[in-house]
Amino acid sequence: MADQIKKGSLGDILSASQIISEADISLALDEQKRTGARFGEALVNLGIVTQEDIDWALSNQLDLPYIRLKSDMIDPDAVKLIPAAMARKFNLIPLIKAGGELNIAIADPLNKPAIEAVEQHSGCTVNISVALIREVREMIEIFYGSSGRDSLGFSSGAFAEKALDAINADLSGGKLLDYLLIFILQNRLSSLSLQPLGDSVAVSGRRSGVSRPIGTLASNYYPDISMKIRKNAGIGQSGAPCDSGLLTFSYRSHPITFQVAMMSGYGGDYVTIRPHVAASVPARLAELHLPAHQESSFAQLARARQGVTFFASRNTQERDSFIDLMLEEMDTNGKNVIILGEGPGRMNKRFPRIRLPQGETERAGVIMSALDHAPDILVIENATEALPFAAACRAAMRGKLVLAGLEIRGTRNVLRQLLLYQQKNYFLPVFVNGLVSFKGIQILCPECRTDYTPPPEELVVMNLPQPPQTFFRTTGCDSCGHSGFSKRRFLLDVLKFDDDFLRVFEQSTDVSALEEYLGAVGYRGIGEEGLQILNSGEVSPEEYIAAVVL
Repeated sequence: MADQIKKGSLGDILSASQIISEADISLALDEQKRTGARFGEALVNLGIVTQEDIDWALSNQLDLPYIRLKSDMIDPDAVKLIPAAMARKFNLIPLIKAGGELNIAIADPLNKPAIEAVEQHSGCTVNISVALIREVREMIEIFYGSSGRDSLGFSSGAFAEKALDAINADLSGGKLLDYLLIFILQNRLSSLSLQPLGDSVAVSGRRSGVSRPIGTLASNYYPDISMKIRKNAGIGQSGAPCDSGLLTFSYRSHPITFQVAMMSGYGGDYVTIRPHVAASVPARLAELHLPAHQESSFAQLARARQGVTFFASRNTQERDSFIDLMLEEMDTNGKNVIILGEGPGRMNKRFPRIRLPQGETERAGVIMSALDHAPDILVIENATEALPFAAACRAAMRGKLVLAGLEIRGTRNVLRQLLLYQQKNYFLPVFVNGLVSFKGIQILCPECRTDYTPPPEELVVMNLPQPPQTFFRTTGCDSCGHSGFSKRRFLLDVLKFDDDFLRVFEQSTDVSALEEYLGAVGYRGIGEEGLQILNSGEVSPEEYIAAVVL
């Protein structure tokens, strides 16, 4: 059991109190892995413990009193120190005031903004006890009176009063999520974010590279809303600081897919939702229909025998797919190929894969350990950080062919990072074969495409030497499932590190010198390709700005 749970943790306290057994811990860990629930939630879901057991253990874990609330425990004079709205918002009830100290019972003892708000309002030092949320709410009703009904606490000038009433009446957050997804579609937002600020959650929308406020949400129900979004998007409680998934929503009887990205923050999950149009990377290079010079460069990189080729994108799934495309183009017969990571190596060819740890030092160690198994080709899902990057380059210097993913968006940013790593002596440029950098861009639906005049700020951001006569955007229709887009395609930069480029690279200290050289030799990549499809009316100005300019 000592190997399964940490000392002082919830599981350790429950086990030491003989509330759960070692077998219970194993069952809960399996349930946690399967469902993504927290350890305590897994125990409750399995019926091993009650919520009262969890609250008692949490109070012990934090060395706080755990009480079962009764009305005769509460001093009405203490209740008068805290307004009803604050008590309801933070799920707390004052107990008694003694001198300059106020004792309260609260359902979430980790809610620091709640404690700070009570201290500021009462002018007292606050001592807390842990209590069941249902008992806290029962006492609130007794001492403050009925509120008529609880409210989700969402306010916004972008929604009608009737819509706000429907949203706030649904404490699960389901109505809020539905209305926000519809808002994204109707206002053609590139993304919408829920941003925890401690005592509230800001809701903002982004279009044409500019973020604007939409409304605010009270924080007391936000953990439940965040959990609902996680479940709908298939994102488990993995413990990773960042995660993402896909959420499907039915709009006018058509399924619409959204991409959901989440980061763990101090006040809760930072959530960003954006429309998602699936893009599949084909199994063969010819099916990408690249410009001739790019296809030729990609094929040449696939024929390399040693050295490192980098694949750069912030989208992990698409980055893995382009690594797979390179593997499909390579001659791997008789070669020992090792995949380090979960994603690559899932097209037609199959190779053994090794788990790649999250920690930078551990990841670098696995890369170097893989060399003991004599690989001819080493695939590294993510070598962005300094130590894994240096390890990947050392593998290339030892005669291995390395395909390494970089979680960096845009060729300019990749080149800037490579120059920085060169200055720190993390690698020798001569061992780099080249770089494949790409961005996904959403193509307008031709059925609902309409003329559009961009506002001045969009024209300034695009900075076009010669704007097209007509810009386009869409409103959404049945043909595109009201998404406004017909498909998602890729814009690629395929850059070979040939002798001439290496000579310039080794002498450069700034990325502008590299761009000047590439422009002089006639290299054209993502920028020009994006401009071409903007001029042809295939993408909107907003999408061009988001995918190409920014």
